Amino acid sequence: MRSTARAPAHRPEPTFETHHDRGEHDDDRFVGRSCYVFNPSLRSNLNDTHCSHCRHYLTARCPHIDEFLDDVEELMPD
Repeated sequence: MRSTARAPAHRPEPTFETHHDRGEHDDDRFVGRSCYVFNPSLRSNLNDTHCSHCRHYLTARCPHIDEFLDDVEELMPD
C-alpha cells in the first residue's frame, strides 16, 4: 500500500530578528559573568549564573552596577 502523505510545495517563510526581538535576548548579557557568586539566601535551583541571583547584584561590590542602573533608567518614563 502506498502512503498518501504529500510533501509541502513551499518552504517555510524565513524569520528575521528585529530590534524588538533582540530585547528578549538582551537578557543574555546578564548571564555567565566571571564575577558571579551565588546568593545563598536564594533557593539552590536559582543558581543559574544570572546576575539577578548573584550575591553582589545591585550592591556596591558589583563591578557591573553601572550597567544595571543604566538598564533601569532606560525603562523609566520621561
